[in-house]
Amino acid sequence: MLDKGRAPDPPAADPVIRLGPEKPLFPVILSVPHAGRLYPARLLHDARIGEERLRALEDRHVDMLVTPLAESGFTVIVGNVARAWIDLNRSEREIDPEMIIPQPARAGLEASAKVRGGLGLVPRRLARHGNIYRQPIAAADLANRIATAYRPYHATLSDALDAARRLFGVAILLDCHSMPPLRPKSGQAPAEIVIGDRDGQSAAPAFAARISLHCRKQGFRTARNAPYAGGHILARHGRPERDIHALQLEICRSLYLDQALDKPAPGAARMITLVEAVAQGLSEEALSPPDALAAE
Repeated sequence: MLDKGRAPDPPAADPVIRLGPEKPLFPVILSVPHAGRLYPARLLHDARIGEERLRALEDRHVDMLVTPLAESGFTVIVGNVARAWIDLNRSEREIDPEMIIPQPARAGLEASAKVRGGLGLVPRRLARHGNIYRQPIAAADLANRIATAYRPYHATLSDALDAARRLFGVAILLDCHSMPPLRPKSGQAPAEIVIGDRDGQSAAPAFAARISLHCRKQGFRTARNAPYAGGHILARHGRPERDIHALQLEICRSLYLDQALDKPAPGAARMITLVEAVAQGLSEEALSPPDALAAE
């Protein structure tokens, strides 16, 4: 049994960790793409910034809020490799060509706002610390990262969602992240939990409403799609027309980490309970008879 108040064990070597039963017991699949703490030796050798600073890219310890749900029968998929190595929530085309040698043709790339901000498929720079790498990385190195970490993660996620849909007729992806504390606006206290569904494109609206209901019942302030509407994972895997829905859950780090936003704090136990309640609620929503849904 996992201790809800302690830090998780050191990461295993596998780039993708799948927890839970072989066949899904619930239509909800949980994913954690940004909490990886496995820093390849190649990364630390090539980076001009040390591991301690690279951790700023992590959704620090948010996996410890999600992995305990495997003990309740939920399927949980965790990216184990550090986000500084490769960002699982970006498209394969979100590449800064100046980071790669030889430079790829720009015509096939996506110059998104994330790429322009230095946070593409391979993050380029950190605020206050500048460029991560001393020099461009080899195209073969990038191809290896995609083949060994990125594609296996998405394949594992896709397989789990397809299995859940076959078993239950519907599947729901709950993509779990953490965020720094938001600033107040117009004198109002900021949201502590942000629910994203790409402005209704990646999931039926009833699911986001159900998450918001559970969070508010527990006393948390919520927001929908602002400032985080969901990234590539939702765009790639959310297919409401095929009964595969995808939502993003952003949890404020101050709710479960210490004042330095670094180590797990006692509040983590409460957040584990919340995440499980959300997952259970989504399952109930997905499996409700059509008449029950129409009556709500």
